[in-house]
Amino acid sequence: MAGRKDFLSMPAPENYVAGLGRGATGFTTRSDLGPAREGPSEDQIKEALAKRAAQLGAAPPTAYGAPEKKDEPDEDDERFQDPENETGLFSGGNFDADDDAADRIYQDVDERMEKRRKARREAREAQEREEYEANNPKIQQQFADLKRSLASVSEEDWANLPEAGDLTRKNKRTKTNARNRFYAVPDSVIAGARDSTQMDTTVQDDGPSTNGSDVADGTMTNFADIGAARDKVLQVRLDQAAQSGGGDSTSGTATNIDPKGYLTSLSKTELKAGEVEVGDVNRVRVLLESVIRTNKHHAPAYVAMARLEELAGRVVASRKAIALGTEMCPNSEAVWLESMRLNDNYNAKIIAAKGIQANPQSTALWIEAMRLESLTSSKQRVLRRAVDALPKSEKIWRELINLVEDPSEAKLLTAKAVEEIPLSVDLWLGLARLEVMTGNPTDAQKVLNKARLSNPTSFRIWIAAARLAEETGKGNPQQIIKRAVMSLARENAMLKREEWIAEAEKLEGEGGAVLTLQAIIAETLGFGVDEDDDRKTLFLDDSQASIARGRFETARAINAYALRVFPTSEKLWRFATEFERNHGTEESERQLLEKACEACPSSVSLWLSLAKAKRKGPDGIDESRRVLGRAFNQLSANESIWLAAVELEAGTGNIAEARSLLQTAREQAGTDRVWYKSVAFERQQGNDSVALDFAIEALQFYPKQAKLHMQKGQIYAAQGKIPQAREAYNVGTRACPTSVPLFLLLSRLEEANGVVVKARSVLERGIMNSPNSAELRLEAIRVERRAGNIPQAKVLMAKALQALPTSGILWSESIWHLEPRTQRKPRSLEAIKKCDNDPTLFVTVARVFWGERKLDKAANWFEKAILLDADLGDTWAWYMKFLNQHGTEEKVQDTIAKAVSNEPKHGEVWQAVAKDPKIAGLGTEAILKKVVSLLE
Repeated sequence: MAGRKDFLSMPAPENYVAGLGRGATGFTTRSDLGPAREGPSEDQIKEALAKRAAQLGAAPPTAYGAPEKKDEPDEDDERFQDPENETGLFSGGNFDADDDAADRIYQDVDERMEKRRKARREAREAQEREEYEANNPKIQQQFADLKRSLASVSEEDWANLPEAGDLTRKNKRTKTNARNRFYAVPDSVIAGARDSTQMDTTVQDDGPSTNGSDVADGTMTNFADIGAARDKVLQVRLDQAAQSGGGDSTSGTATNIDPKGYLTSLSKTELKAGEVEVGDVNRVRVLLESVIRTNKHHAPAYVAMARLEELAGRVVASRKAIALGTEMCPNSEAVWLESMRLNDNYNAKIIAAKGIQANPQSTALWIEAMRLESLTSSKQRVLRRAVDALPKSEKIWRELINLVEDPSEAKLLTAKAVEEIPLSVDLWLGLARLEVMTGNPTDAQKVLNKARLSNPTSFRIWIAAARLAEETGKGNPQQIIKRAVMSLARENAMLKREEWIAEAEKLEGEGGAVLTLQAIIAETLGFGVDEDDDRKTLFLDDSQASIARGRFETARAINAYALRVFPTSEKLWRFATEFERNHGTEESERQLLEKACEACPSSVSLWLSLAKAKRKGPDGIDESRRVLGRAFNQLSANESIWLAAVELEAGTGNIAEARSLLQTAREQAGTDRVWYKSVAFERQQGNDSVALDFAIEALQFYPKQAKLHMQKGQIYAAQGKIPQAREAYNVGTRACPTSVPLFLLLSRLEEANGVVVKARSVLERGIMNSPNSAELRLEAIRVERRAGNIPQAKVLMAKALQALPTSGILWSESIWHLEPRTQRKPRSLEAIKKCDNDPTLFVTVARVFWGERKLDKAANWFEKAILLDADLGDTWAWYMKFLNQHGTEEKVQDTIAKAVSNEPKHGEVWQAVAKDPKIAGLGTEAILKKVVSLLE
């Protein structure tokens, strides 16, 4: 034992690894010096474990000391196996070459399918990426083309780029905004500044103020001035509301800005030297000098520099700059023209000579040189030299011909001009006019024939030929225009129908040539229009457009053509006769109505219009009777013809004849209208008992005719039989529950007899039956107002405006009767925003201005109301009342004439006067004056 070496001193066995039996492995740390040694391999570990097991007499363990499990059957394996897991299904058999081949085949198929899917997937991803990049491009992609174009910029161009400076004027705008910034201050500060320079001898009270207008510093706010300023602001807003929006001019909602005129005014704006800052001039001067240094032959730069110096007040520098421009850019006519403008007349002539010498083909230089001359002979001399240099310049030939006073000499020059410029239509037409002026219309016709051969696509030559034929009486204008249409269509130079209408209107504006105008419309209005199109509406639109432009002859020609195409159209005949009534003569209206009745013998309105027109002419009564007799032959059972005959006889005092006609009408055409006209006729004659019998008899045939119930109740009320009148109205409201006038009459009957409660009940029942009736709601409000119950009236008005916010009569009642005077303008502004095209509301606004003595504005609003609805008689009456106080006699008579021509039929006060049996038979003028006297 003593000779045995110490265990710790013994060398380690080969391939010994400390702790390997316990599963440890070798490792190295960062503190180890040198490279870390590699541990034993797996085979060495197995060999060592096997040797160790042999020494111990045990079975060799598995790797890392884990003993192998015995093959013991596990009965629970199949119970816990996942049925979807197919792993190991084929591992129990023998793996041969066929299985290997099958695996390789399956693997190839899988790889091929993966490649196919990969190609499709990559294509789809690439497409999606391209779409996304196209919809969301990057900034560098947006400017890629500009970056590529920078490759063509030379180094010299890069070096000559001018400094940008403050071209956006951002700094200047910032400073200007800072200077112009406005801060609102209290009224007390403004009042204190106002009174700061005044001497005040009163003693200021330090105690609390008891007046609501006093402020803490002892100053007093002037509420009168503040109220006046507020009224002024409201007036401006009201005017803006009347002129804003996209409405028409008659409604007061159209803008007055003319875009073309506005742009023209901008182009005419000139800057003065005092209005331009010195810094701006210096900055622009530096830029222009840089441009000139970059390109010494850039003509616009010299012109801009000259105008800049002129704007700055440096005339000498301006002339020097443009003189340098003429030296560096001798072929630019703009530089020579600017130099001529900047110099005086003498030097300008010298400059013009040099400019023409450098640019002999410049028409502008020749004409400007001509204008520098003061004598006509000198101008002609310059232009003749210009013609020698530029024989094809139409502008120079025109200037030369215009300077010649002798027509013969002018004709010779024009003949020479058309030889040089055969394609100039203006020169050919000028030569034809000169031939006519010199008394050679035949030669003028020859000239036009030559012009037509030289310019086969010009429509102006054909129109001139037709006009010449009309003036001389040699030829038919319509035949010429017909040939023109065929020729132009053959040359593919035919104008559109709208352009032909414009040419006809142009002829009308020049005066005369009515036959040519009519020929143009007759031959071209239907060109390009198919029969399937709504030609009737199209022709009506054309006529209305010409009327709106004031071209009445053109509109008359369009109407004539439309009537030839549609000779039996009652709509077109009515439109044409109305046009003649408004823009023609009484004789032309009667002639057209005769033709209309022959073309449409079954039209009742045309027969009645003809009878009315005949009544205004000579032997009016007899002519009107004959017309109605012809109408009876065509329409014997028509009620309107019978009633027109009754009105004619009653108007002439033939009461017996009128009564006989009514009797015959009741027998042959016993309509409800004939019956209530018979009742009205008897009431006008004072026969209330007969009228009542007619009303009772008529109600047996027509129990649901509201007018008959109203007439029956009115007759009872006029006789003082209130219970019978009430019963008649009640029966009428039950038979006609939607008749608004019946409820109004019954309510007013109850109110007149002091039974306001029943009046309210009647109106409530009527509103339930007709909830959208503004008249019933208005009457309910007026009942409360007349009863002195203003709070309830305001409540009803609020409900009415909530239900009917666009009713003009409700807004007018609210503005005029339920609002204080100071609130009328704001309410008017609010009302116009709600309903901007209501004539009753416009009249109310006019009355507001009238009360404030703003007469021009009041007259303007009255006229707008009349243009909106000329059939509203109350509007004419209010305007007449205004003119009686503030208008001229001429204006009053003109308004009366217009009212008579329009024959208004409606209006609350107007209808009450016009349908009053006691004053039946009054004309429009008498009714107008009567209504004016009743207005309050």
